[in-house]
Amino acid sequence: MESFTSDEDFLKSLTDIILSGKDITEEQAYLLEDIKDRQALRHAAELVTEKMCDKVFDPCSIINARSGRCSEDCKWCAQSAHYKAKCDTYDLVNHEACLHAAQLNKDAGVNRFSLVASGHAVRGRSLDSMCQMLKEIHDSVGIHTCASLGLLDQESMHKLKEAGVTRYHCNLETAPSHFSTLCTTHTIEQKMETLRAAREAGLEVCSGGIIGMGESVRQRIEFALTLRRVKPASIPVNVLCPIPGTPLADVPLMEEDEILDTLAIIRLIHPRVQIRFAGGRARMSEQGQLEAMRIAVNGAIMGDMLTTVGSTVEHDKKLIEDAGYTMPGEDSK
Repeated sequence: MESFTSDEDFLKSLTDIILSGKDITEEQAYLLEDIKDRQALRHAAELVTEKMCDKVFDPCSIINARSGRCSEDCKWCAQSAHYKAKCDTYDLVNHEACLHAAQLNKDAGVNRFSLVASGHAVRGRSLDSMCQMLKEIHDSVGIHTCASLGLLDQESMHKLKEAGVTRYHCNLETAPSHFSTLCTTHTIEQKMETLRAAREAGLEVCSGGIIGMGESVRQRIEFALTLRRVKPASIPVNVLCPIPGTPLADVPLMEEDEILDTLAIIRLIHPRVQIRFAGGRARMSEQGQLEAMRIAVNGAIMGDMLTTVGSTVEHDKKLIEDAGYTMPGEDSK
């Protein structure tokens, strides 16, 4: 490897590689672990975002279509039946609630809507019901539909595609070297197999994870590099909010600077992908959220199931505008 006299020189070299249309190597990516000049790191990511991503922000919204009693033992999750965290527990939400939530989000300017369900996988009649709901939303509301229904096979993915779904979500969650310390009931390889099945069925994939679960900076780089293997259209980045009753309840909160540095690293490894704010961003200051959007973030999960969607989306739209983005369709008005 070429030697550099400063972090700034090294980052300029990486930026030149990225702007030429090439990806940085794994060796180069792991050198980001040693960067001390965080302003130079963020500036490099900001330049890549400015040059390689368009200025239309990608908003989406989700509805928790089945909640609680999950068989998986993911240590971060309140929905796991293995722990004593408090969470809403219900079977499939009714069609009218889904349609209403989708319409509210469409009216607020959100262009993607996803059904999310707890459990290892949605199968049988439950999957058929989900597909029916998704088709209704697609046909009657006219919003892009996505799904996050666990570890599905290719036949199930084809059913979703026939129902009008365009994108499937399954987070890798963290680096392979860290995952088995956080979950033992399924593997990261099963997640990657699920994403391959989605791609083979003709669906785009959305895959990201949670930062702040005790992983090292090197493992965050490992996580971002592993994501390159699944070729996501969208990378949702959650920041852990420790939940009482889960094994991660006492994990220290990530500092805002650490969150921003991580987003910058993900952008340098994924120069063209939609990097999406997900859970935990409310812990960041408004200035921190604006900086995140300037350096890396160009999508977000917005709104809520029914009652708070209007105010939440309107606040987010103001942040998006302040960060220099437009909402989908605004340029054609």
